[in-house]
Amino acid sequence: MAGARSGSVDGKSLEWLAAVTEAAGGSSAALMAAAARARQAPCTVVLVEGMSDQAAVRTLAARRGRDLPGEGVFVVPMGGATNIAHFLGLFGPNGFGVRLAGLCDEAEEHDFRRGLERAGLGSTGLAAAPFDLAALGFFVCVADLEDEFIRILGPGRVERLIAAQGELATFQTFVKQPAHRGEPREQQLHRFMGTRSGRKIRYGHLLAAAVDLGQVPGPLAGLLAWV
Repeated sequence: MAGARSGSVDGKSLEWLAAVTEAAGGSSAALMAAAARARQAPCTVVLVEGMSDQAAVRTLAARRGRDLPGEGVFVVPMGGATNIAHFLGLFGPNGFGVRLAGLCDEAEEHDFRRGLERAGLGSTGLAAAPFDLAALGFFVCVADLEDEFIRILGPGRVERLIAAQGELATFQTFVKQPAHRGEPREQQLHRFMGTRSGRKIRYGHLLAAAVDLGQVPGPLAGLLAWV
């Protein structure tokens, strides 16, 4: 039962994780809210790499008429996939023992697998076949969530979103830079979204708000169905 092991959770560990999240440029608000709920009642914690993923998950859930916090579902950004072992230590079987789910980029799948194994949530042993992440509620984006959205929406639609934000001229200047000239349009769009603090989070929301609900990227659709 969630919260049954709350007495064994070190408050200093929670404070340290909050500091790690803030140092990575994120907010620890969801982390603290999830921990507070886990001490009192069952809940679900969705571990994501950063705040742009959090924004996308929350936006799509709201568009589907869901109130995740009201349902006891907390989308917690970790400040990077390499921190997953620490978050699993807090919320996993040896911590609060809540129901878990997650979303990661393809390049960070290994970190998620290793963290889940160490927490006792995946197969162990060199001879073991790779376990099914989706069966545990963890879903992998190819290559990342922004890439999933750009592929579904198409470059033209994404450029119109950028134009609606008043950033088309900035984007056009960006793609003329020698480092990006000649790159596929999809890659240029992807890189542009990560060039300024806060921009990636904003477009995480905007892309999720623009996608047709019948064409939600597979990893996000799987995650929302799980929780």
